[in-house]
Amino acid sequence: MYAFDYHQPKSVDEAAQMLGAKPEPKLLAGGMSLLPTLKLRLAQYTDLVDLSAIDSIKGIERDGDALVIGAMTRHVEVATSDTVKRAIPALTTLAGGIGDPLVRNRGTMGGSIANADPAADYPSAVLGLGATVITDKRQIAGDDFFKGLFETALEPGEIVMAVRYPVPLQAAYIKYPNPASRFALVGVFVARTAAGVRVAVTGAGPCVFRLTDAEALLAKNFSAAALENFTVKPDGLNADIHATAEYRAHAVAVMLKRAVAAAGGNT
Repeated sequence: MYAFDYHQPKSVDEAAQMLGAKPEPKLLAGGMSLLPTLKLRLAQYTDLVDLSAIDSIKGIERDGDALVIGAMTRHVEVATSDTVKRAIPALTTLAGGIGDPLVRNRGTMGGSIANADPAADYPSAVLGLGATVITDKRQIAGDDFFKGLFETALEPGEIVMAVRYPVPLQAAYIKYPNPASRFALVGVFVARTAAGVRVAVTGAGPCVFRLTDAEALLAKNFSAAALENFTVKPDGLNADIHATAEYRAHAVAVMLKRAVAAAGGNT
């Protein structure tokens, strides 16, 4: 690990000032991805700005027809929250399946989406529910947030404060996890909302993406039966030591059908 200066601001404004004043700063949320990267010397920063002492960006609340979750809310809090379970139970399933107990007790929702790992779980919920990412500067639609491999729409110095998730009519998240890391080899988030059906896939490509062909089928008939002959092309999907592109394409179709069934689309 390279040397760096450590800071723990008490407010978002203080954190933003530090980011603007330091030569090569990096925000620290849960640290579940950043700290291993630093230990392996794969990245180097002059300053780490730890957000853990900022209470204003923690917590879960129901706000009308939406669920607002603070960026520094830990996975275990989402997984065990009665508020989340009542509003969007698919989110409790998603959060409860992340990593292991250590990761769930330290990792944060905001850190997960800002890192934009192609196999992370939360990006599928942001995209699948049509959520809005709230930063200290603006609001970003979920469809516009994820840009590519570890790439988001966040500007330098911009801080994620919360995510606003619309409460769906039905939703479910099903993933095929890597048995060692619990990252998604393939994960599918399905939601039937007042505005239509959304399907988001993580783990299969360089970045989370929507499956618009499946959305069109499910808009007509929200059931697993509607997907009986549905297939996914392997073009552009990930191929690595864990699975080929063809394997992932098949797994997407399988996880999709299971997700629709889990959401209540059995008929």
